[in-house]
This record gives sequence, structure tokens and C-alpha cells, in this order.
Amino acid sequence: MRAIILSLALAATLAPLAAQAQQSPEARLAAYRERVERLEDADAIEELQATYGYYFDKGLWDDAADLFAADGTFEYGQMGVYVGQPHIRRAMLLFGPKGLGRGYLNNHMMMQPVITVADDGKTATARWQGMVMLSEPGANGVWGVGLYENAYVKDRGTWKIAKLHFYVTALTDYDAGFTRSALRMPGQSAIYPPDRPPTEIYRAYPSAYIPPFSYVHPVTGKPLTDIPEPADTVARPQP
Repeated sequence: MRAIILSLALAATLAPLAAQAQQSPEARLAAYRERVERLEDADAIEELQATYGYYFDKGLWDDAADLFAADGTFEYGQMGVYVGQPHIRRAMLLFGPKGLGRGYLNNHMMMQPVITVADDGKTATARWQGMVMLSEPGANGVWGVGLYENAYVKDRGTWKIAKLHFYVTALTDYDAGFTRSALRMPGQSAIYPPDRPPTEIYRAYPSAYIPPFSYVHPVTGKPLTDIPEPADTVARPQP
């Protein structure tokens, strides 16, 4: 019986290799070329997002907005959704003047990327971990953390941001720290109103909200969209 099981296991292991060996050199070359293209796409997206981060940190609003698709969207916390490059540029002014200025700090570090490129290489999604350091004249500094769930599109061979959505996890006073201070997220601006309200209503720390994952579990293949959450009767009233 054991010999039969080992034979079946060996056959299952060798079958894909045998099938690959039967492919023509042209077919194998095409498959390798496809894999290289998807890897290059992921690398280009990572560079695109990093470039956005450097521009956004320094108040280079025009340059940051130019990284978006023509109909791209920008959403930060509960500030609402801004659509298209002109409105995205306007929204970024809420974070400080162009080039920032004396007393302003707007650092948004992006780490821990998980990038998923579609099989056709035309679209992609990515999840990033974000750390925030903020300051403006006449106010105390702010520490923050959050998550990005972004979408990207390849436009005439160049990757652009189709959707940037930063979920604020927590904001706190620089001196007090997270154990003694929890700051509220800014809401929708009356000066530069958004094109649409927030796509999701949630509260930051001390409440807890985990945005749905844009990628499936790499081992089980199951989606991570229906995540158990602590009850929040204010932001998400229970039926």
C-alpha cells in the first residue's frame, strides 16, 4: 500500500514537469517572457508609489497629482473622494501650501507592499503599511499609522495611480503618544469639498477597523474581505 501511495505521489510530482518538457521552445519562451513582464510591472508600480510618497511628503502637489490617471481618485481617511487630477491637486492643498513651508511636516512613509498585477498586465492593486509624521505652525506634532489600498492602471505603457485610498488607523499627539491620546480624523472640507462622500464610514483608534484585503490568502486562496470586527454602533450601526 505504501509503495502505491509513493508511486502516485511521484506521478503527481512529475506530471507538470513532463507537460512543461513537452512544450515547444517557443511556448516556454513566451511563458517566461510573460512572467518577466509581470515582475517588471510590479517593480514599476512599487517605484511609482514610492515616487508619489516623496512628492506628497514635500508638498509637490502638481507632480504628485500628475502620477494619477485622468479619472483617478484620491481618498484620505474620512475627507471624501476627489476625482480627476485638477480636484486631486486642490485636495492636496489641505495638507499645506505648495512646497510646504516653514513649520510644516507631511511625511507619509509607505512600507510592506503586497502588489498584485492582473494576468493581462493592464491593472493592478496593492496594499501598503503607512506611517505618518505631521506638523504645522502653531500646533503640536502628530504621529499616525494607516493602510493604503490602491489600484493602478497601465496607460499607453505607463503605470499610473487609478485609486489611492489611505485608511487612517490611528492619530495621536506627538508628546502624549498612543496610550494617552487619540485624535479624530479630519472630516470633509468646506473649503475644498470632495466630489463624493467617503466610500466607507469607520472610526480610527481607539476603535478598530481592518480594511478588506485586495489580495487572496497566498496559501489557502481564500479572500480576506469579510473580516470579523469589534462592534461599533456609532460608525457602523448594527441592524
